[in-house]
Amino acid sequence: MKLAILFLVFLPLCLAKPFYQRGLFDFMLEDEAGSGTPEPEGYPLIQTCPFRCQCHLRVVQCSDLGLKEVPKDLPPDTTLLDLQNNKITEIKDGDFKNLKDLHALILVNNKISKISPGAFSPLKKLERLYLSKNNLKELPENMPKSLQELRAHENDIVKLKKSAFSGLNNMIVIELGTNPLKSSGIENGAFLGMKKLSYIRISDTNITSIPKGLPISLTELHLDGNKISKIDADSLSDLPNLAKLGLSYNRIASVENGSLINVPHLREFHLDNNDLVKVPAGLGEHKYIQVVYLHNNNIAAIGPNDFCPIGYNSKKAAYSGVSLFSNPVQFWEIQPSAFRCIYERSVIQLGNYK
Repeated sequence: MKLAILFLVFLPLCLAKPFYQRGLFDFMLEDEAGSGTPEPEGYPLIQTCPFRCQCHLRVVQCSDLGLKEVPKDLPPDTTLLDLQNNKITEIKDGDFKNLKDLHALILVNNKISKISPGAFSPLKKLERLYLSKNNLKELPENMPKSLQELRAHENDIVKLKKSAFSGLNNMIVIELGTNPLKSSGIENGAFLGMKKLSYIRISDTNITSIPKGLPISLTELHLDGNKISKIDADSLSDLPNLAKLGLSYNRIASVENGSLINVPHLREFHLDNNDLVKVPAGLGEHKYIQVVYLHNNNIAAIGPNDFCPIGYNSKKAAYSGVSLFSNPVQFWEIQPSAFRCIYERSVIQLGNYK
């Protein structure tokens, strides 16, 4: 009987695993980000990082390294790739072949003059593409349909083809400033189908008129520093959602009557540093304009209804900024009633004309 009892006592001890003293390091390993979640299938347990680059939390930074081509062996789970300030001249097919999770690609300030048609094909999730400060003569073909933001200012782009943004229906922001782009170089229908586009900047180019066929969804349009000489009545047609219009530093001498009717929700209108000789018609009757920049023009007189509705009616949105300095109009010649709908005098900026 005693023999049977001893057998039952020692049997579990014999079957038990050897004792292992767990240290702090073991608990630290278990407490890593993810709390023990297994690695996604298809990714190696140990990721490689290109030589001289820095890799951390799916961000790969290879900027300012003097690179002449896109590095090999980029981690396949990369979501942001920074290659700015290098000497890359060409983007080839296969440069991004494994980066199916890439969301942002920064190629600013390189020497890129050629992008192969299939270079961006693997990037099914790319949302932000930064190509500024390169030597591109045209926008790349076959950009990912997932793209939401494209910045390509300071290149050598001279034309926007009708197919330039074909299929890019998720695009929200386009910036193309400081390119030798002309009005004739923007083909009719270049922005066709872009139902989500809300922001366009085409500043410091050679365009001489407001581009036609802009998306109805647009809320901000920046055309500063161009060679636009006038605003026709139909220049702003089909832009009912436009809230901010930048036309500073152009050659605008006139704004045709009825132009502002087409932009009923406009809140900011920047027309400073132009050749205007009078306040644009329609400001007084516009319900929502709050900011008007008219400084550095040739305006010699302010009429009683230039800024405010006829009579003593109030605007739906009060002015928060009106600049008129550096115009030949003498402030003591302006009738006080001209600003009767402006309740804060600090809103108005007047000054001497030099």
